[in-house]
Amino acid sequence: MNQTFDWSLVQSFLAALDQGSLLGAARVLNASQPTIGRHIAELESQLGVVLFERTGRGLLPTATALQLAESARAMEAGAHQLARSVSGAEAGVSGTVRITASQPVACVLLPPVLARMRQALPEVQVELVSSNEVTNLLRREADIALRMVRPDQASLVAKRIGAVKLGAYAHRDYLRRKGTPRQPSDLLQHELIGNDRHEDIQQGFTAMGYPVDRQRFAFRTDDLIACWEAVRAGLGVGFVGDYMARTDPDVVRVLPMLPLPELPIWLTVHREIRTSRRIRAVYDFLAREVPQALG
Repeated sequence: MNQTFDWSLVQSFLAALDQGSLLGAARVLNASQPTIGRHIAELESQLGVVLFERTGRGLLPTATALQLAESARAMEAGAHQLARSVSGAEAGVSGTVRITASQPVACVLLPPVLARMRQALPEVQVELVSSNEVTNLLRREADIALRMVRPDQASLVAKRIGAVKLGAYAHRDYLRRKGTPRQPSDLLQHELIGNDRHEDIQQGFTAMGYPVDRQRFAFRTDDLIACWEAVRAGLGVGFVGDYMARTDPDVVRVLPMLPLPELPIWLTVHREIRTSRRIRAVYDFLAREVPQALG
């Protein structure tokens, strides 16, 4: 008799055979006990045989079940081989994926992540665009974006994958010269690194109860990489992401009690593009690895 079986029926049969009960099989397969029972009953119906005798102590396989087990295990081995083949094909995705991210994320956070991705997805080439323009995705100028703000365009899919924790940092040499601030008000006696045109840091001081004007900041820039390099050069106390600060052991955190906000990171992709196997593989890798890189 030619018969096509649903693999899930055979899977349930083998689990019941190995575990000796419907409950044990359900636990192994992460299914419900009634589902396993239905699978076995359906397989028995299709084959026209009895596979198990139901006893008070569980399931007792019949002689027919023991005879069929060898063929069933061959099917199981084939299913596992098929799964491995599909996994290998997925790992072998190839082509170019264009990623856009803010300058610090693109220059500091992503390169180690992309080095690991190179090992996991060796056939994928990456084009990295350092930009905050959300329209990169809308105009299809990039495939995947990492953003600090959630885009509100309906055609984009955004997933929050972590947050950048900020801190006040200074170089050891600067602290040896100027001393270490012990409380927030001490910052007003220090060389400060702040914004040029943006007012985020000024607003942060105001929120703490210390309104300051631009002239209070000895060095001002809206370029976050320039800000970080100024901190490393000992120009003063600056406010940078913890993930950046960890890259230089001579830069130390001061005033850890400062109530600085966290900046969410959104992994964003175009709805239509997300169906691409190549882009999906990169999207999933970034979703796993970026949170770890943030610490």
